[in-house]
Amino acid sequence: MSHAHHEKLLIIDFGSQVTKLIARRVRESGVYSEVHPYNKIDKEMLEKFAPKAIILSGGPNSVTGIGTPRADNHIWSMGIPILGICYGQQTMCAQLGGAVESSEDKEFGRADMTVLDDSQLFEGLDKEERVWMSHGDRVVSIPDGFKVIGTSQHAPYAAISDVKKRFYGVQFHPEVVHTLNGSKILKNFTHKISGFKADWTMASFKGEMIEAIKEQVGSSQVICGLSGGVDSSVAAVLIHEAIGDQLTCVYVDTGMMRKGETEQVVSLFKEHYDMNLIAVDASEEFLKLLMGVSDPEKKRKIIGGTFIDIFEREAKKIGGAKYLAQGTLYPDVIESVSFDGGPSVTIKSHHNVGGLPERMDMELVEPLRELFKDEVRELGKELGLHKDFVERHPFPGPGLAIRCPGIITKDRLDILREADSIYLDQIKKHNLYNSIWQAFAVILPVQTVGVMGDERTYENVLALRAVTSTDGMTADYYPYSHEFLGETATRIINEVRGVNRVVYDITSKPPGTIEWE
Repeated sequence: MSHAHHEKLLIIDFGSQVTKLIARRVRESGVYSEVHPYNKIDKEMLEKFAPKAIILSGGPNSVTGIGTPRADNHIWSMGIPILGICYGQQTMCAQLGGAVESSEDKEFGRADMTVLDDSQLFEGLDKEERVWMSHGDRVVSIPDGFKVIGTSQHAPYAAISDVKKRFYGVQFHPEVVHTLNGSKILKNFTHKISGFKADWTMASFKGEMIEAIKEQVGSSQVICGLSGGVDSSVAAVLIHEAIGDQLTCVYVDTGMMRKGETEQVVSLFKEHYDMNLIAVDASEEFLKLLMGVSDPEKKRKIIGGTFIDIFEREAKKIGGAKYLAQGTLYPDVIESVSFDGGPSVTIKSHHNVGGLPERMDMELVEPLRELFKDEVRELGKELGLHKDFVERHPFPGPGLAIRCPGIITKDRLDILREADSIYLDQIKKHNLYNSIWQAFAVILPVQTVGVMGDERTYENVLALRAVTSTDGMTADYYPYSHEFLGETATRIINEVRGVNRVVYDITSKPPGTIEWE
């Protein structure tokens, strides 16, 4: 989708794991942005994309190394504002006549930056700002025309600018929440320095995407995998609004759904939406294929492949469908593969990313592929989606399979289902559900000794997980009270046969991921 009607900001990706957070922060302020890898940027691409401004991301390489990434030289002569972040600042300096060196004074984590100049970039900020650093190299001299506008203990050129050319560079990462006024810095760059009109809204996206779906699909039939989660629900309603009865939704019960999930999803959709919906019970098929499999990547691939097999069968039943619709999101793409062949490393594969098998004579419709999770929720509200869909916590496509590390068995899944149901009931009972991004239980592949009454037990350990987040790219654990955790653990152990120990996961993302597998 070209978004030709919007002013566009180009983010050039040098491989940072948080590059896409730049896009998210920029979009929050109403500016449409896209991320493209540095090695896909050339004069022709720049002319076609026609950015109003450019941001250069961070990255894992050293500018001092031989053959490491550089920005395409055409960007420096386009006459548009450019902001370099971390590696982006370093390559800006190296390419324009400054110098970068490896340093023993490395900075990782929070740092205090002193603002030295009344720069537009720092308008509305204090003289002392808390920022987030993550660098080994540092700038040691700046190009002609630049001046220092911010400094920290280990980064004398923490922020620099060439006001005449509207080139700016910062050694820290304004895109992460740990830079307290990072969003304000990025907004200063987009609005005050670059002059964006802030015309990117979910209302405009909805209208443009409906037209794009109509153009892509034409009069063909579309089959949509519906899980009942926010992503697939929003995708289904959006596509239905575009093409009506040409869409058939397929809900697949994999045997790895939460307690009551199938009944709830099917009844909600049939009650609120007049669309074609097929419910398939494939629980035995999935569990048979997953028997004895413990590797998480193999689990995901088996589940993804089986979904495709089922969709293919159902497509034939309705007389053939040319398109398969999925609720794929931007973070799914980021974590699964290097974006457009870019340098970011793979974190984990997602069952709905990576295209379709060659044997399938179908094409993908992925209307949410450019959106972050909170943007999808906004779009759901714009579409008038029922709050039971919009406000639901994310639920992964592989379901409980990736919350059951080790071998999957029906017994382990049944224990997990019951415990997870109690956990979510506790959260809702204490009015915490809407304060939490995602909460779930994990059954561990270990057993421990316990005492219940006068008897020795040797049963399963259950881990509870709850996080707060805005986009799923970073997350912090939710700070439950000890009273809540104690009450919840007691209920689970008393009410679920097969669990004698409950623990709480307090790992943030990064270094962990939200899901355990």
